[in-house]
Amino acid sequence: MVKEYVETLKDSTVLVTGGAGAIGSNLIKALCEAGAKMVIVLDNLSSAQKWNIPQYPNVMFVEGDIRDEIKLKRVFFERPRYVYHLAAFFANQNSIDHPELDIDVNGLGTLKLLEYSHFTGVERFIYASSGCSIYGSTAPLPLKEEFMSLNLSTPYQITKMLGELYCNFFKNHYGLRVVKTRFFNSYGPGEIPGQYRNVIPNFIYWAINGNQLPITGTGEETRDFTYVGDLVDGLLKAIHYEVAIGEEFNLASAKETKIIDLAIMINDIVGNKSGIKMIEKRKWDTKSRLLASIDKARNLIGYEPKMSLEEGLKETILWFQNNWTNIRQAAYFPPGMSSAVRYK
Repeated sequence: MVKEYVETLKDSTVLVTGGAGAIGSNLIKALCEAGAKMVIVLDNLSSAQKWNIPQYPNVMFVEGDIRDEIKLKRVFFERPRYVYHLAAFFANQNSIDHPELDIDVNGLGTLKLLEYSHFTGVERFIYASSGCSIYGSTAPLPLKEEFMSLNLSTPYQITKMLGELYCNFFKNHYGLRVVKTRFFNSYGPGEIPGQYRNVIPNFIYWAINGNQLPITGTGEETRDFTYVGDLVDGLLKAIHYEVAIGEEFNLASAKETKIIDLAIMINDIVGNKSGIKMIEKRKWDTKSRLLASIDKARNLIGYEPKMSLEEGLKETILWFQNNWTNIRQAAYFPPGMSSAVRYK
């Protein structure tokens, strides 16, 4: 895989916002191994940890917010050729609890990054959208890129769509070479569990601690869980292929998994005997099934997920075990929290 992108990344400076997170940290590693001259990481560490950033001599970390003009001037002073915009106010329940902060970060922050990318002549801007969000709850399965819904149920879903619309504007009006990648239920090494995090790291954390795994709804709900390594491969392809410019792509596994089967699998791998418990479904969680079509990404940029869910879970659990001390210190589950588990 790495050799394919050497010419694309040769002597290139790449900016990754939100680079301390799971997708960002794995992307940074892949960029460095594929030959990037410099990788700049901009992250305010609001939902990630500095120790999660890969340690390479060509990685420059700038702690700061994507809305901070001084920090933006600092990172764009390095004239990045490519920008990966992964930073976000994450995610559904968090946006319901804090809707003004959601629009500020996901709306204004994305707009500022697009403006700076345009002003400094960035060659390609890759936006991390959310396929779990923008299709709404009535889209036919498998979810295809041409379907979008205005009937969205959380501020996060609204602002993720807003980011795509801003990308369209900057491409159509200014000619900025944008690519919109739509993630589905990402998981893998690098994601720290917590109140507003994804279901898999939280399940693993609770299973290792010997707790019951809480399932909202019936457990028959399905999601399209996508290993972070497969997402990173798609993100690399997004800067490699010219046909990607101006397009939107689902990056998913194209496989459905029942939440109850996921919980049982994690308990079995970890050896947790406490089982599961059913809790009330959240009002905004209106999707009983999620399954993405990856035909467009497969046909245009050669995207092909390779990791099975079982093997991906084993890799993720191994990362937990190897970083357990740091994870225990960073995991945040306040009393009475409103989102004990999130399926997205």
